[in-house]
Amino acid sequence: MHNKTLIALLLACSPTLALAHNLTLGAAVPAVTVEQHGEILLQQQQFSYQAWNSQHMVGKVRVIQAIAGRSSAKQLNAPLMDAISAAKFPSERYQTTTIINQDDALWGTGALVKSSAQDSKQQFPWSSMVLDKSGAVAKAWQLPAESSTIIVLDEQGQVLWVKEGALSEAEIASVLGLIEQQL
Repeated sequence: MHNKTLIALLLACSPTLALAHNLTLGAAVPAVTVEQHGEILLQQQQFSYQAWNSQHMVGKVRVIQAIAGRSSAKQLNAPLMDAISAAKFPSERYQTTTIINQDDALWGTGALVKSSAQDSKQQFPWSSMVLDKSGAVAKAWQLPAESSTIIVLDEQGQVLWVKEGALSEAEIASVLGLIEQQL
């Protein structure tokens, strides 16, 4: 009888445990470097890649959108990204960083994910776009698969807010207010 109760409790908690990241409010994100692909650079309509390191995210208020390499994950927080674009935060003090986990893409769609990431960089050249071929960030930060995680950092790179999955309208308003407060 005791074992059945324990099993039921573990099963009830397992979805919660599966969403547990290791990001701590008031601390920097765990250090991670993306060597395979990395930050997408666009110069004179030519794309190139450079290694990206999480410890370089200081000096600006930042929203990190860490997403699986799937269109469904990108759509989860599209309303937030639209609201951020509409807010026109000053680029000298604010930046969005999108980290795309190409390792969490549907089989056979890696080239499509890369092309889509490059299209996004072309559409939003002021944003930082990171294509993570091996899923290093998701592993280091223990992010859920097939999803989107939103992280707000202050100018010192400290985590102010984090949420896995789709944000509600109230949460979008909270994120926008938090950004404005930090600027």
